[in-house]
Amino acid sequence: MGMADLVYWRDTRTSALVFTGVMVTLLSLLHFSIVSVGSYGALAVLGITITLRLGRKGLQALRRSDGTNPFQAQLDADLPLSQEQLERLATQLSRDILAAAHTLRRLFLVEDLVDSIKVAGGAGSSGVCVCLTCPFLPPGVISAFTFPLLYRQHQAQIDQYVGLVRNQLSNLRAKGSSPGQGGLNHRGDVSLSLL
Repeated sequence: MGMADLVYWRDTRTSALVFTGVMVTLLSLLHFSIVSVGSYGALAVLGITITLRLGRKGLQALRRSDGTNPFQAQLDADLPLSQEQLERLATQLSRDILAAAHTLRRLFLVEDLVDSIKVAGGAGSSGVCVCLTCPFLPPGVISAFTFPLLYRQHQAQIDQYVGLVRNQLSNLRAKGSSPGQGGLNHRGDVSLSLL
């Protein structure tokens, strides 16, 4: 399922789950730290999976189920990576971790004063940017899930009104750029076209 399928709500259940998950995550991040949101999200998933597993065990005790793990299919699935690919990824990850540790040690122990000041300034400004942009993310997500569906449902009317607006704008441009119609403003300067 692609992004277009999600925003056009082709599978309502999946789109609703993704939309709800993204909105809950964004609203949580608006009020709590990312560590808190991540740990409580993991705790919620663990609570759900344990509840399902205990429910299946309870049904087995009542002899209404065979008691198999409800996640057995996921547990039996092979990892999509081969042993060679996993070893290569582990080697790359260890190199990246060592390089990051070296860079962090160099920055936090102020080997180069200018670089450390840049990091301090960047960390402060990125915190401000997150605080300023985070309130605008939920309306953006709502728009991304709403506008494509509304456009698809009312495409004829929207296209008609967009065509009218384009005609009006082209008429205004034609009037403003014609030499006899006053390509000059009231001070005698040449006016610039907006479009």
